[in-house]
Amino acid sequence: MFLYIDPGTGSMLFSILIGVVSTLFFFGRKIFLNIKFIFSGGKAEKINNSKIPYVIFSDHKRYWNVFKPICDEFEKNGVDISYWTASPDDPALSEKYEHVKAEFIGEGNKAFARLNMMNAGIVLSTTPGLDVYQWKRSRNVDWYAHIVHMATDITTYRMLGLDFYDAVLVSGPYQLQQVKALETRRNLPSKEVKVVGCTYMDSLKQKLDSSKRITGSDRKTVLVAPSWGSSGILAKYGEKIIDALIATGYKIIVRPHPQSFTSEKEMLESLMERYPETEAIKWNRDNDNFNVLNEADILITDFSGIILDYSLVFNKPVIFADTTFDPTPYDAAWISEPLWIFQNLDKIGIKLNEADFGNMKAIIDCAIDSKILQSGREEVKEECWANIGSSAKTVFDYLTAKHEELNEKKLKNNNINTHEGEEQ
Repeated sequence: MFLYIDPGTGSMLFSILIGVVSTLFFFGRKIFLNIKFIFSGGKAEKINNSKIPYVIFSDHKRYWNVFKPICDEFEKNGVDISYWTASPDDPALSEKYEHVKAEFIGEGNKAFARLNMMNAGIVLSTTPGLDVYQWKRSRNVDWYAHIVHMATDITTYRMLGLDFYDAVLVSGPYQLQQVKALETRRNLPSKEVKVVGCTYMDSLKQKLDSSKRITGSDRKTVLVAPSWGSSGILAKYGEKIIDALIATGYKIIVRPHPQSFTSEKEMLESLMERYPETEAIKWNRDNDNFNVLNEADILITDFSGIILDYSLVFNKPVIFADTTFDPTPYDAAWISEPLWIFQNLDKIGIKLNEADFGNMKAIIDCAIDSKILQSGREEVKEECWANIGSSAKTVFDYLTAKHEELNEKKLKNNNINTHEGEEQ
């Protein structure tokens, strides 16, 4: 008989094991440093040469679009940085950098074990949940910074997603306000919050500006790109909305959220089996969504972050399905006001109710031709997308300035400890 351990218990046991191993590791390291200090005549080292100055951690290859502009900036400035990824096929691993060292550190618990005992100055990541589940703060990391991978509400992270980071780098002013609101509601220590912009949206815009624009035709292309979970449009409307879209006669492209293929696999496989690819409908799983966004004349979604990528970068209209968002699992449950994205959707798109499915073609045509929506997109852009075209440089400047600040503080503390030792 095999012993079964449920995922929750397995996660807890792994955390306990890593905690024990980490404690022994750091205890042993402390003894070693104390012995080294004694044999060096009590002279404090100015710099720990084994400490990696900068580390980027990516838990999935899909976040390369966030990190590539930052890596490019480090490369351009000749500053060394390590890129640790939990994806064996991360595009970073095939890049030819001189100053960016990309390394696959394993998947799942193997990656977390490496992270939990890392020795680094600053760690930058898009991964929420630091010090909540398997990923624990290492005692040898000076500063943990989270960078958002979307321009929509930061409160749509799962509960406690950002609580234990030292800093959060946000895309626009309204996200800063949300971080501070969560700190107030939960009596959290104040984090540094820096408005840096959105690196991947900058890259999208740069790519769009230098690429061939795909112009519309009589047969328009409609992109359906929902969020995952029970509030997503595929989970809620499924066959009803797909049938209504096919009836328009337009080309339909369905791009499920990557997490859907894991968390709602049965539902998705059922829809893909019922609607195999034809001239009328295509299913898209490209890692890079640029081509499909560029091709589409209009986007239909719910509260997915792609709604801002599409409307603000590609300057095209959206239709957002009427879905009921349940904030319970998210940080949004702590905020009394509606999500920012829900307060601004009607400025960039048209709301679609289930009762309107029979009038789908007319609604699509109206949204594409609307001048009011075009004006609304400019208004929304100001709130959620700062430093357009220079976000990567802003991130680089923040990280390097913070690294210098932390080093100066350590040198000052070392000098104080040295003087105290000499006086004794």
